[in-house]
Amino acid sequence: MTNSEVCPIAKVERILLASDGSEFSSGAVREALNFAKWCNSHLYVMSVVETNPELEIYGPTVVEQMEKATKKHLEEIREDANKEGITCDIVTRHGEDTSRYIVEEAEKIDADVIVMGRRGRSGIKRLMMGSVTALVIGTAPCDVFVVPRAGRLSCKRILIATDGSEYSQKAARKAISIAKRCGSELMAISVAEKEDELAQTEETLKEIKRLAENEGLTVETISVKGTPYEAITTTAQVKEADLIVVGTHGRTGLKKVLMGSVAERVIALAHCTVLVAK
Repeated sequence: MTNSEVCPIAKVERILLASDGSEFSSGAVREALNFAKWCNSHLYVMSVVETNPELEIYGPTVVEQMEKATKKHLEEIREDANKEGITCDIVTRHGEDTSRYIVEEAEKIDADVIVMGRRGRSGIKRLMMGSVTALVIGTAPCDVFVVPRAGRLSCKRILIATDGSEYSQKAARKAISIAKRCGSELMAISVAEKEDELAQTEETLKEIKRLAENEGLTVETISVKGTPYEAITTTAQVKEADLIVVGTHGRTGLKKVLMGSVAERVIALAHCTVLVAK
């Protein structure tokens, strides 16, 4: 977080960092520590030892090695947090349902945000359908920051992706609030898949502009025709956005919550951090 070292969200008392210890979680770990420092938040760091009954019976040595590696990873993060004056607790769970454990922990500690990588050891080439990240996003009780390996949790230039739905409206309000706190440059994009939808995208963007102006902010609006996720990620790169803010359908759909959706593809392809606003 680099924008004058300002906490971008008004109230962030508890942050849950979910990490599997892989290289793909490194960006989330780094930025969660920065986030907790600037927001003076209590950081909870969680890893899940992914086991099943068969592995525990027939491969106890493997499980033991996994547990040791997980403990070492968490202790290293806590040590780094302590050096920065961050209060940090570590949490380990065992089992197969990683996303459920993360969501349960977020509910237990009443987390304000979850920070995680966009993929773990599985799904290396792309965000897999039904992945841990997708399922956490779909069922989490709070906002989720998805940080790529090389990503930063910064808010100098924010891109709102909107389709005019109530979920997009929540995302827009969150983005505007962050921009106001951080003095960010604010952009909003709405994508029409067909020519006759362009008028609607213009109306959607007028509403975003109105919301921003009510908070004393200006916003650059971008209405284009194309494939939504491609237009959003390309625009983010061209405009050098460091944060994309999108909405999601929340708790509906469960295991199918993000399958094939624009949000999932944006998360998978974005060069920067994505905030999924609840």
